[in-house]
Amino acid sequence: MPNAHDPIACLLCGMEDAGGDRVVFRDERWAAEIIPGYDVPGWVVLRVRRHAERLGGLDEQELATFGARARDISAAVGEATGAATTYLMVFGENHRHFHALIAARGDDVPADRRSGDILKLRLERADPAAAVALVPTMRDAYNRATSAQRADGEVATITPSH
Repeated sequence: MPNAHDPIACLLCGMEDAGGDRVVFRDERWAAEIIPGYDVPGWVVLRVRRHAERLGGLDEQELATFGARARDISAAVGEATGAATTYLMVFGENHRHFHALIAARGDDVPADRRSGDILKLRLERADPAAAVALVPTMRDAYNRATSAQRADGEVATITPSH
């Protein structure tokens, strides 16, 4: 049985080979994508592109850029979905590869599925096709959210390859 903490068997490292239809953005250090098993419309995983375990495994440049990427992808998810709020969750227990789940929380989400209980929607609202269909809208929103930062050369955008 593969070891989930081995970079070769790592689900998040494997996203490097994911098709462009799942990619909201990729730059030198970070990627935001729809991850299998978390493919609820309006949910995106922001992950460091190299295998780094937990927050403590990030290098200085990754640490320096994480906040801006999290801010901008959260804004893009909010704009694309019209959600009342977006959650940013970091656990690192099941998948040690550093990543954050950004989850849109619309007004239609009942009180018993808010805050940490939103993760119950992972199975209840999984819709891979609808999640992937939202990617171009989130990508456009991300590009708008980062347009001011592009002047410094800090933010990279992608044109997905298929």
